[in-house]
Amino acid sequence: MTGASWSRTVFERMYEHHADPWGFGTRAYERDKYRETLSLLAGRHFHHALELGCSIGVMTAQLARQCARITAVDVAEAALKRARRRCAGLTGISFYRGLLPGDFPALPPRGCDLIVISELLYFLTPPDIGQLATECLHVRQAGAPVMLVNWTGPTDTPCNGDEAAGHFIDRCAAEGMRVVHARRHPHYRLDVLNDAPHCRQPGVSHAGGGS
Repeated sequence: MTGASWSRTVFERMYEHHADPWGFGTRAYERDKYRETLSLLAGRHFHHALELGCSIGVMTAQLARQCARITAVDVAEAALKRARRRCAGLTGISFYRGLLPGDFPALPPRGCDLIVISELLYFLTPPDIGQLATECLHVRQAGAPVMLVNWTGPTDTPCNGDEAAGHFIDRCAAEGMRVVHARRHPHYRLDVLNDAPHCRQPGVSHAGGGS
């Protein structure tokens, strides 16, 4: 599928046919991705994290160890049902169903001190990626890291992972943000955006090897 951003129906059908269509809970690729992402947040605690594209809640459950509150968003109700079961007993997590960017959750301006967008952007068209970045900028606190994880292999989505990351980064760069960590791993790239170095809080370091 190419052209338009993927619809809610496409994702709902995927989860109807398979409880974990991308193997978030089972694949070594996913375990490596979570480990590398969380390693950049080691030693930090966050007041309110926003996780876009939470799927069945594997990353959500791990982020909960470092966050007082998490707003976790996904388009597929079947995925969110599994995420709620996985995270049962964990406090401070709110799950929200929405087709991004149009159904972006109504959060206070500058209310989030961490934003994580994993394996989502390339399902959107460039204009929708730009709109999503604008929404994220509205709810992001100064100094809050924005973490992007994107598959870089072949895909039939509107953008490939590199294109999707580039569109999001360009929109944020127009507002004065910059990439403070960029690294390519086998099959995925991990980018962190934040304010200029003199404005950044500690905990996310720069590394080479980006796009």
